Amino acid sequence: MLAYADLPPAGVVAYAPASIGNVAAGFDLLGAALAPLDGSLLGDLVHVAPAAQDSFRLVGAYAAALAGDTRPNLALRARDLFREALVAHGGEAGPLAITLEKRLPVASGLGSSASSIVAAIAALQALYGDPLEIAELVDLTGRTEGLTSGGIHLDNVVPSLLGGLQVVVPGRGGKPATRRLPWPADLLLVVAHPDVQLSTADSRKALPERPEWRATLDFAGNLAGLVHALHTGDRSLLARCLRDPLVEVHRAPLVPGFRAAQAAALAAGALGCSLSGSGPSVFAVAEHEAQASQILRGIRDAFTSAGLASQGWLCALDPNGARILAADASPLAKE
Repeated sequence: MLAYADLPPAGVVAYAPASIGNVAAGFDLLGAALAPLDGSLLGDLVHVAPAAQDSFRLVGAYAAALAGDTRPNLALRARDLFREALVAHGGEAGPLAITLEKRLPVASGLGSSASSIVAAIAALQALYGDPLEIAELVDLTGRTEGLTSGGIHLDNVVPSLLGGLQVVVPGRGGKPATRRLPWPADLLLVVAHPDVQLSTADSRKALPERPEWRATLDFAGNLAGLVHALHTGDRSLLARCLRDPLVEVHRAPLVPGFRAAQAAALAAGALGCSLSGSGPSVFAVAEHEAQASQILRGIRDAFTSAGLASQGWLCALDPNGARILAADASPLAKE
């Protein structure tokens, strides 16, 4: 392991992609990392470098949305947990200068908090010479996410960290583990974000404390069907299972225009359409780019009719997850 004095003085820049939590069928269990087709970086950047004393800067298009938050930023909470783990491994945790470029809208349903957390953890992991195992990184990101969302859930942090479509499964010792699921290469993810905030914690308050048995059984069968469809290539079954039988009905009223947006997406040929994570963003699955563009227009028109501006992206799955960028690829490393 590198000693603190041996760390690269310029530091490193990490990127963590946005993500779709739940993916309709898998409340708190399924998540997908997003890669816009235009090659843009849809996610947060974190720059970490050795320093004389700890410091933190918040920049970027959505920095102002966090400026009034008196709680420690999630990048700093991730730093603190990483330091604890590093010391437990016999490492040395010196002072750091951290800059978070907030590129994702907050409380958006796009894994915004997860992106900040994962980018910070990925940058620290690279800076210190990869001291932690993947399972430890998953644990750290999940614990940090739980500090803001009202409970630990891995459906955003894991795909943002590891890429692809991920499902949470039982692991050894009672701890959760994850597995990457196959995804048809031709299927695209259409994502639209209306200009409104809905925090995960507030969205969870809309859920019943205990779901009904019928809804629970429907959820289990639907998720099993989705996993089977992905492994067998059963496109018809996949379309039938790209739905949310458990929580969507409770969260839909929180997002103006959602039902109209969903109807427009399905009318344009989407295989499925639901809230992205806890909302307010919406995602749909399309079979080709022309169809995806039509679906996105329908969703955004529905939000416009509801009085909401919106933005949207045509995406594939991001197979890589969090990664270190070259120093000249990010303005953060040049400041």
